[in-house]
Amino acid sequence: MMILAGDIGATKTILALYEFGDGSWRCFQKKQFFSSGYQTFAELLKLFLGDVENIHISAVCIGVAGPVIDGNCNATNLPWVLNQAKISAQLHTPNVWLLNDLEATAWGVLGLPEQSFIDLNPDAEKREGNVAILAAGTGLGESIVVWDGAKHHVIATEGGHADYAPVTDQEIALFNYLREKYPEHVSYERLLSGEGVINIYQFLKKNAWAPAQPETEKLMTERDPAAIIGEAGVAGSDVLCEEALNVFCRIYGSESGNLALKCLPYAGIYLAGGIAVKILPFLQKGVFMQGFLDKGRYRPILQKIPVKICVNPEVALLGAMSHAIKQLNEKS
Repeated sequence: MMILAGDIGATKTILALYEFGDGSWRCFQKKQFFSSGYQTFAELLKLFLGDVENIHISAVCIGVAGPVIDGNCNATNLPWVLNQAKISAQLHTPNVWLLNDLEATAWGVLGLPEQSFIDLNPDAEKREGNVAILAAGTGLGESIVVWDGAKHHVIATEGGHADYAPVTDQEIALFNYLREKYPEHVSYERLLSGEGVINIYQFLKKNAWAPAQPETEKLMTERDPAAIIGEAGVAGSDVLCEEALNVFCRIYGSESGNLALKCLPYAGIYLAGGIAVKILPFLQKGVFMQGFLDKGRYRPILQKIPVKICVNPEVALLGAMSHAIKQLNEKS
């Protein structure tokens, strides 16, 4: 039996084939692609399967960054349209599931061992209950896992596109700066993403929080500016980048606390996505937890909720595979 699992993001796409044999699943083939290099997902899929002959794929499960509606998904930050029926026809299997990428991430989080996570909240209490996931990367994804006392139910959301709510005077000024850039809508994704890190840096630079360093500015023209800001901030080599990460972490904590208030995830808030691991020292400094806990009368409740960073970069891929196995087992 063979399962094809996928994790489609605006920056990269990972596809993998998993084979069942001797009572367990093993990875048969896995490749990573730059998403922007392909006009359609069908083109990329054909390329991935080009080296594999005479195999029968029993099931397909793909997590994609975008809302999945009636088996279709218009990827949010890619010009791709994924259709469950077309993928089914291309791979000759009726067992095809498209998931929002944070839905896939949630299934992955539920199946990972404890060593895949780093704790941020020393006052947390381990309890059963709901779980919430946030993932800042190219965009901002959010999902909720409801616990009914017997099993988990994953709920996909587009919470990353909710209205940004500034808290401090600095954040209010940042909101006004972003409103000029995005007059129709300033969402949390405009701050909690790679683009968001750049937006925060440019705001601080414009408001002369500190002088911009020529070396940093030069590197930002040669490589991904968000990566440069993150590296310089973590290294402590550029005070403007350091403050950009401080602002980012506080807002990330604040939005994580917002999501926690909406679903009371007593079993934990989990941070996935590529940014968290790269700026881990800043998340551990305390400014994230400050933003998370600053909820007035509800601080005591949030104080007991576990907050963890997922350090497994393939959590969404593993979640897609896990979901496919679950669906096949329920069918049999």
